[in-house]
Amino acid sequence: MTLLDTPIARLDGTPATLGDLTGGKPALIVNVASQCGLTPQYSALEDLHSRVEGLTVIGVPCNQFGEQEPGSAEEIETFCSTSYGVSFPMTEKVEVNGEGRHPIYATLTEAPYADEGGFKKSTEPGDVQWNFEKFLVTADGTVVARFSPTTTPDDPAVVEAIERIVN
Repeated sequence: MTLLDTPIARLDGTPATLGDLTGGKPALIVNVASQCGLTPQYSALEDLHSRVEGLTVIGVPCNQFGEQEPGSAEEIETFCSTSYGVSFPMTEKVEVNGEGRHPIYATLTEAPYADEGGFKKSTEPGDVQWNFEKFLVTADGTVVARFSPTTTPDDPAVVEAIERIVN
């Protein structure tokens, strides 16, 4: 099974695969939380999703970091749509680290972090550090870049990496 074939439900509980959510496009996959100091990144994520043709942003709610995503699916959806106008696909709430790590994150966390050069790898793979860690995946499901939680979605390194795979 490939990364894109991995099942993950949509936020409303509808069964899907990661490939269903990407729609055959490259994707920026981000573990998100509604009550985090990094939550304002939703604005830049929505901007990327709506502005960059050929890219899908996928939000993956997770409550593993400081219990900053305690809400139900309905509460998460309401918060994201009313506070940030989120229109990109959101998945069910999952665990990204540990024994209960979702299979998608078992693959994603094998990728090392990118440095300022976009695809140039600089550190070792490993657990997700915190909310809003970003993984860039090609249309065929290859993980090509990983960005730390504090690297904003509009950071030049993120934008350059996205431009490399959508153009």
